[in-house]
Amino acid sequence: MVMKLYCFGESGHSYKAALALELAGCDWEPVFVDFFNGETRSPDYRSTVNVMGEVPVLLDGDVKLTQSGLIQTYLADKTGLHGGTTPTEIREVLRWILWDNGKFSTLIGATRFLMNFVPEDKRPLQVIEANHARLRGSYKVLEAALDGRDFLVGDAITHADMTCCGYLYYPEFFGFDKSQWPNIGHWLNNISQTPGWKAPYDLMPGSPTDRA
Repeated sequence: MVMKLYCFGESGHSYKAALALELAGCDWEPVFVDFFNGETRSPDYRSTVNVMGEVPVLLDGDVKLTQSGLIQTYLADKTGLHGGTTPTEIREVLRWILWDNGKFSTLIGATRFLMNFVPEDKRPLQVIEANHARLRGSYKVLEAALDGRDFLVGDAITHADMTCCGYLYYPEFFGFDKSQWPNIGHWLNNISQTPGWKAPYDLMPGSPTDRA
């Protein structure tokens, strides 16, 4: 049975789930969600797709899952791939998923949205500057963790990598410059060389050019 992922190209959290599906070789298809025209805020979406009004949403037969971290964990259990190979690695993958969702991707997502998708005269510059300060701390954590390593956990790509890289491949500028973070840059290159890897706008429908 073909799995379905409710998503849209600009969503970094959707990208984590889409990349996980793709790299695991799952039979899946994207279902475009028109976020910028308010679909996730509609009563129909909230009543039939996700009461939280968010993407991604994964449908696998009778199983419906929301939240990218849960979807990634589910796919690791289902496929036996990318979840770690020892109890210690499994815990480490989960640790990075929790860190990323709480301290990294959510903050990047908000900053990127404010800097690129909000009209320039309405951008809260003090909020953006505060976010950049917080993100510098997170970049330092990630840079240190990747010192001398190709991937975050073990010797091959896992969901730890797929969750933390989620927003870092987007072309819109949100304050991140990988040339300033050589370990992160090396890691991103390793991920993008993984067979089956695709950039966000090549993997999911929807991009800023579609709305230009």
